[in-house]
Amino acid sequence: MRNINVAPPALDSVDRALQLLVTLRDGAVLSVKAAATQLDVAPSTAHRLLSTLVSRGFAVQDRDRAYRAGPELVQRTEAAFSLNALRQCARTSLEQLHADIEDTVQLMVLNGANIRFIDGIESEGVLKVAARIGDQMPAYCSAGGKAILAELGNPIIEQLHRGGIPAWPTARISTLSGLKRQLAVVRKTGYGTNIEETEQGVSGLGVCIRNDQGQPVAAFTVAIPSARFKRGSIEFYVKALQAAAATTELALAGQ
Repeated sequence: MRNINVAPPALDSVDRALQLLVTLRDGAVLSVKAAATQLDVAPSTAHRLLSTLVSRGFAVQDRDRAYRAGPELVQRTEAAFSLNALRQCARTSLEQLHADIEDTVQLMVLNGANIRFIDGIESEGVLKVAARIGDQMPAYCSAGGKAILAELGNPIIEQLHRGGIPAWPTARISTLSGLKRQLAVVRKTGYGTNIEETEQGVSGLGVCIRNDQGQPVAAFTVAIPSARFKRGSIEFYVKALQAAAATTELALAGQ
């Protein structure tokens, strides 16, 4: 029978914290009771360890008081993920998406609170949106960025924006509460929108790409000159984006 009145030695605490880190990294969602059972410690000890991970950004607590991977773990997982492998897995889908939509399409990943464009194919039309490969911008004003952020949930959103919402010249969102409301809509519809939020004259739609554990790793977007963007065509665009995301997810799972 364990002695719940004696604090564990420092090295034991480190080992237990590392066990929790590995569990959270692998996508588990833990309650205090589940963590205590896994570590064979008192709930108070598990709560103390989880609280420490939260304070360092390695865990976040959701509305149900369960703990999941925080931004420090999420960002490190993304950094370890091979961008070259992602580009290779997504390239065929990106080319098909471009053929279906006949407008500029792009692939992006999350980098902290920003998104970074890592691949793209421009429209062949005279009036077109330029691909922005290598560029970064706040995720909250990008259609694909919103699609990724919506998958992370509010606790991680709060961690990523604990310094406030960064300014962007054409952004329409300026507060954390406003961002949360927008992401709630994205979760409901399954796609993000950008109506001249990244730059004037450009509208876009984006959907998330997930790995085989259901975690967001990237997003596809279509960028269209606002002069010919028709809301009546949103369903067509979204279906094409979702099909491209689905085939990319299959390629990622196979790899």
